[in-house]
Amino acid sequence: MKQDDTLETAAVSDALRQALNRKDLAAAADVVAGLSTSQALDEMERLNSRDRAVTYRLLGKDRALAVFERLDATLQSELVQGLQDADVAEVFAGMTPDDRVALLDEVPAAVARRLLLGLSVRQRTLTNAVLGYGQGSIGRSMSPEFIAMHPWNTVEQALARVRAGLDDAETVYTLPVVDSGRKLVGVVSLRDLLRGGPGDLVGSVMAVPESVPATLDEESAARRCADLKILALPVVDAEDRLLGILTVDDALQILEDAESEDAARTGGSEPLRRPYLSTPVWDIVKSRVVWLLVLAIGATLTVQVLAVFEATLEQQVVLSLFIPLLIGTGGNTGNQAATTVTRALALGDVRTRDIFRVLAREVRVGATLGLLLGAVGLLLAGLLYSPALGWVIGLTLLGVCTLAATVGGMMPLLGKALRADPAVFSNPFISTFVDAAGLVLYFLVATVVLRL
Repeated sequence: MKQDDTLETAAVSDALRQALNRKDLAAAADVVAGLSTSQALDEMERLNSRDRAVTYRLLGKDRALAVFERLDATLQSELVQGLQDADVAEVFAGMTPDDRVALLDEVPAAVARRLLLGLSVRQRTLTNAVLGYGQGSIGRSMSPEFIAMHPWNTVEQALARVRAGLDDAETVYTLPVVDSGRKLVGVVSLRDLLRGGPGDLVGSVMAVPESVPATLDEESAARRCADLKILALPVVDAEDRLLGILTVDDALQILEDAESEDAARTGGSEPLRRPYLSTPVWDIVKSRVVWLLVLAIGATLTVQVLAVFEATLEQQVVLSLFIPLLIGTGGNTGNQAATTVTRALALGDVRTRDIFRVLAREVRVGATLGLLLGAVGLLLAGLLYSPALGWVIGLTLLGVCTLAATVGGMMPLLGKALRADPAVFSNPFISTFVDAAGLVLYFLVATVVLRL
């Protein structure tokens, strides 16, 4: 069934592209009309900027807004600049304030001012409130559109307020409760309101609130929302006054973006921040070339090590056969440790103050792995070549694995302590360092054991 769906999707994609290439708008409109919102979104993310703008104009009004809101901010920016002012104003007014801010961060300043001026006074005020917080903070990603209750409201009054605000609120399933000074005093779910009697007070059914300050970084706030498994997390100022809410869908999007960023940097490139097929080739090149240059320069350390021990290699040419095995094992061991610790940092399982605990664990893990792999290396190299060479390979694997695991576990924590992205300090740099250090260790062990 899934294979049939894949084939059908591919056929629809081909039909849409062929119609757009022929500039047959009638045929393209027929294809677009049969697409669901999710399918239309997928297709637009795979098209170039010109075809994306044409396809967007073929969508119905309601579906167009739904698709636009789910596009990445970069694609929204490109689309805005390819639409008529009237279309743009209508779409922009229909977005939520936090989504507007993400778009405003991408468009040129002149376009941003024009978009803001086209909003109603209320919507402009809400959007400016979100814009007032620094990039990367949860205040910039929160929604200021919510329905707040008071503890002295009856359940009947509360439900009436929910019905009156259905069209404007970001969510109605989790409702913040504030006092007369807008200070957060509780939260109440729609389920609890519906369960209560008409005359019951909100204060009697509300729960103790969880909240985050607006200045907290968005990834930490999103992680807290996900860990608590709640539909909306209130955002407050320094005096606990309610400013907005972080909904679970926005929290999941923040975490997905953070995960994509970490994965890209762990692999030695910059995140694309847009779908792959809609990213220009030059942008992909720019996201990778800097890291490749840095790693190429770092790899000269390995060349220098080989040059220093050139005489040793001339005496025992067989040593060169095991160089790929040793540096590959060291790099893989370091990368495993770095990936594990980086993930633990992201989940909050590990903090920078745990550096010595992580150090102790990774030394033990690395040494254990080194003993296991070293035993295998000792046995195979000893049988295939000589017992002395077997000891060289076995001892080197023990040292390399211990060193690599220790360095791999420490680098993300050092990056976090320096307020840098832990992923930047991970795999690429670890591989370069471990390659050079592992070779030095290898040749030193060989010199001693083989008496070179």
